[in-house]
Amino acid sequence: MAKATQKENTPVTSIALDKKDMAILKLLQENARVTVKEISEKIHLSTTPVHERIKRMEESGVIKQYVTLVDQNKVDLNLMVICYVSLKEHSKNAGVKFIKTINELHEVIECYSISGEFDFMLKVVCKDMNSYYDFHVNKLSQQENMGNVQSVFVMGVIKETHQVVHG
Repeated sequence: MAKATQKENTPVTSIALDKKDMAILKLLQENARVTVKEISEKIHLSTTPVHERIKRMEESGVIKQYVTLVDQNKVDLNLMVICYVSLKEHSKNAGVKFIKTINELHEVIECYSISGEFDFMLKVVCKDMNSYYDFHVNKLSQQENMGNVQSVFVMGVIKETHQVVHG
C-alpha cells in the first residue's frame, strides 16, 4: 500500500524532555483541567517554569490538543465495531481518496494504516446494529475502490486509555 498519510501541521522536530516535563505530561494526561498551580505544587517547581514548559510542549507538538473524553454509551452510541478494510487498488491517489472519505464519516472515530492482509483498521461507533448496517451498506461499502471489509463487534472494553507517558 502506498503511503498516504495525513500530515500534521506541526514541524517534525524532537525536543529534549526531562523528568519534570514527563511529570507534567503525566499529570495533564490524568486530568487536562489540572491547574498550573496544582502541577507546580506536585512537581516542586514554581508556576512560571511550569507554564513555560507546557507552552513549549504545546508549540513543539508534544501536546497535540486537549480533549473531553465522552462515555459513548451515555450518548447512545452503544455499538463499537472494528472494521478491517482492504482496497482494490493500492496507488497513492487511491489511498489519499480513501483517507479523505474516512475523515468525513463521523461514525469512524479512529483509522489506522496497517500491515498484513488488510490496509486499514477502523474503529466505528454507532447507536445499534441497524445504524451500523446502514453505515456499512450505504456509506463504507459504497466507497470507490473498496475491496474487502471484515467487521469485528466489540463485546466489552477491557482497557481503554490515551495515556502514553508513565512513571
